[in-house]
Amino acid sequence: MGSEFVALGLTPVLISAFAGMACALPGNFLVLRKQALIGDAISHVVLPGIVVAYLLTGQVSTWPMMLGAAGAAVISVVLIEMIRRLGRIEYGAAMGVIFTTMFAAGVLLLEQSDTSRVHLDVEHALFGNLETLIWLQSDGWGSLLDPVSLAQLPPQFFRMVIAFFVISAFTYIFWRPLVLISFDEAYARTIGTQATVIGFLLVVLAAMAAVAAFDAVGSIIVIAMILCPPATARLLTNDIKTQVFLSLILALGATLIGYVTAGYLPLWLGYSNTLSAAGMIATVSGLLLAFSAIYGRHRKRVI
Repeated sequence: MGSEFVALGLTPVLISAFAGMACALPGNFLVLRKQALIGDAISHVVLPGIVVAYLLTGQVSTWPMMLGAAGAAVISVVLIEMIRRLGRIEYGAAMGVIFTTMFAAGVLLLEQSDTSRVHLDVEHALFGNLETLIWLQSDGWGSLLDPVSLAQLPPQFFRMVIAFFVISAFTYIFWRPLVLISFDEAYARTIGTQATVIGFLLVVLAAMAAVAAFDAVGSIIVIAMILCPPATARLLTNDIKTQVFLSLILALGATLIGYVTAGYLPLWLGYSNTLSAAGMIATVSGLLLAFSAIYGRHRKRVI
């Protein structure tokens, strides 16, 4: 793993690792609150926001697309709540209606607009463009100590690092209320915890992770990392602190194993084509969850 890996493989691994950990952190509390489907919904509804941002600006620019995706996520949360209250239907059903409708609207916008020249299509929405996030300006491992070379890293790397540390800081600061509303929201309210506000901020954090990771890794990894590492960790331990720590380790491990398997295993076996990194990372996450469901210490407990 010399200069070639640093140039072509290091940044995709790091970006997907930070994306996975950023999604897994809020995912722990969403799983405990039985709101894991929110991660699926958010990862789908950002597509029309990204397409609209491109149509308005005429270019693939990071911040306009992030603002468009964030706007679509906020709109979807409002619509879900409106449908739930006005229609008096179950929360999961309301989410299912909104995220399928929004994603379908995004696909229609893609089909009716000229986005092929900027590689903005359904495939990129699902799988991202992880393999293209390379660092050609690097010159081996020594570039990690060169400020000039570091400045040439893909912008998705800096975005995911910032998102991860913001989410980590929020989790650390609001740890106690997050734990309270995840295990016993009624008790949290009786002792004065702003459960509604904390719950809304938790959804915002999940949306932030999904929006930051969307164009780099696609919705497949976002969904997998919000659900699989936290659920896997939940089947392995009863302690919430251990669960959160394990979820980060599992997200990191799934990223490394999935990327190496997708990029190098076919070549080692004599095949000329590689596999989708995003698809393999999501597959490894699912296999880890399946393994813990069969052999986990707490698999018989209803979560």
